[in-house]
Amino acid sequence: MTVHTDRHGRVAVITLDRPERRNALDAQTCETLLHALLSAGSEGRGVGAIVLAGAGANFCAGADVSAVPSDRFLVALGGVLDALVSVPVPVIAAVEGVALGAGLQLAVACDLRVATPDSRFGVPAAKLGLVMDHASVQRVALLAGHGPARAMLLAAEEVTGAEALRLGLAQRAGGVADAVAWAGQIAALAPLTVAAHKLALNRLERPLSDPDVAEARRRAWASADLAEGVAAFAERRPPRFEGR
Repeated sequence: MTVHTDRHGRVAVITLDRPERRNALDAQTCETLLHALLSAGSEGRGVGAIVLAGAGANFCAGADVSAVPSDRFLVALGGVLDALVSVPVPVIAAVEGVALGAGLQLAVACDLRVATPDSRFGVPAAKLGLVMDHASVQRVALLAGHGPARAMLLAAEEVTGAEALRLGLAQRAGGVADAVAWAGQIAALAPLTVAAHKLALNRLERPLSDPDVAEARRRAWASADLAEGVAAFAERRPPRFEGR
């Protein structure tokens, strides 16, 4: 299984389990993760908080570029991001190692982030020809600030866990055990209050339906540059982008 769930009292720990790929996401992993999230967050399960973690030394290295991301992958990833936001209990990302690309999208869609000081957050999309969805761009900017977000998105710069804490992108320092302990404290709080506050916080995000942004993303995903970026990654060489 590429995803497994463990219970610690009222805390569900959902773990991405592809350590040989640094927990990179493919369509099947996203679909399995979506099922795990919906199952853990459903009424009657007695779960008061969820921790999302990665097996081994990393949280998630992003999309699995060994298989060119497909429409199925984009739909499945979008479903996971929506579920992280809409599940009624708080979700904490336990970030160790890297949270890059789609891994960063997972982390910022969670309600809270616990990160080790030497972990790394980043968006290497511009090195590959990929484009993040508009909602994820907004979340990065709202959490890290517009200046750091621009450096991450436009210059493919990374920030460490220590920097993420300083910026507010992460809320606490630590690993998975620390995230589970914090989730246990949250799970003991009034669930209707927490759910109402989560809903209200999520409603602060502006609805995103800009057709120009959607078209720009569609062009990038259909471009020859994307094919070149993926090929260069597989061949371990610098890409030669032409803007088409």
